[in-house]
Amino acid sequence: MKTNKRITIYDLARELNLAPSTVSKAINDKPSVSDQIKAIVKAKAQELNYKHNLHAANLRTGSSKTVAVVVPKIDVSFFADVIAGMEEACFENNHRLIICQSDESYIKEVQNVQTLIQQNVDCILISISTETARFEHLQEVMDHGIALIQLDRVNESIQCDTVVNDNKQAAYRAAKHLIKQGYSRIAFLGGPDHIALYRDRKAGYLKAMEEAGLHVPYDYVQQHVITMDAGMERATALLQSTAPPDAFFTISDMTALGVLNAAKSLGLSVPQEVGIVGFANEKFTELVTPTITSVNQNSRVLGKEAANIYFRGLRDERSVSGKKKPAQHVVKTSLAIRDSSAGPSR
Repeated sequence: MKTNKRITIYDLARELNLAPSTVSKAINDKPSVSDQIKAIVKAKAQELNYKHNLHAANLRTGSSKTVAVVVPKIDVSFFADVIAGMEEACFENNHRLIICQSDESYIKEVQNVQTLIQQNVDCILISISTETARFEHLQEVMDHGIALIQLDRVNESIQCDTVVNDNKQAAYRAAKHLIKQGYSRIAFLGGPDHIALYRDRKAGYLKAMEEAGLHVPYDYVQQHVITMDAGMERATALLQSTAPPDAFFTISDMTALGVLNAAKSLGLSVPQEVGIVGFANEKFTELVTPTITSVNQNSRVLGKEAANIYFRGLRDERSVSGKKKPAQHVVKTSLAIRDSSAGPSR
């Protein structure tokens, strides 16, 4: 039997002179079918290149066994590691993972979410874009009975589980490190304040500066600085001002790289004249000269934990305890100390 069309259970049944229901049970290893019949059906299925129709099976079971993730960027090591952790959890729980990228666009993020709803995925894991200030699309996910878990960049008004780092404490430790190293005029290059993690990182920085009794000029705290180009532009302006900083704490390693480039372009030495601490512990922080001190977010652990929240929820639904209330899950950070924060020249 040679054909270009997709082989179905009905084709197998016709070839073997069996009932379609018997073939289906054999394919799915149901105990009501003998091992001999199962072997015959599976051999014929292999011969005819039969592929199990997951979509039809999912419609019958009400589950797609598919988890989806929407992230702002897939070409940075932080989110790549997050996705790797999710894939590990999905493999361990016999689920597939669909990966989408918003490219820091609210419109693309909404389109991704709507497509995933139409695909009837079981769960959507999402880290919102920097443009995202409206959240109806996230509520729509839950309205369709799809599990929603936010991670890293989250909006707290949506009632779902979230996975975040200890951002305030991480920023506090990073700023305290710069202070202990001898820097005193420390600027903060932050992100948009409507996203919780950027507010928390700014709060941690300000707490450390206040405790140390260090003055923070108004222009030392800047927002919407999450790219290398923005970091270089803002750092250049500050370093050329009448009261230049002697260090920068940034909310992303790409921003930190921009600061490093700005210092080099102005002929300033790092760390002797300018100290730098970044956030995310991207792989390039160990490859540039000087190497960049950065907050390690334990991104793979964060991604695996986000996926496992869903899988634990599945098990809870089958248990007596039932579904739990949404909760915030915190993944601890650490500081990877490198050359860029070694201290100013005396």
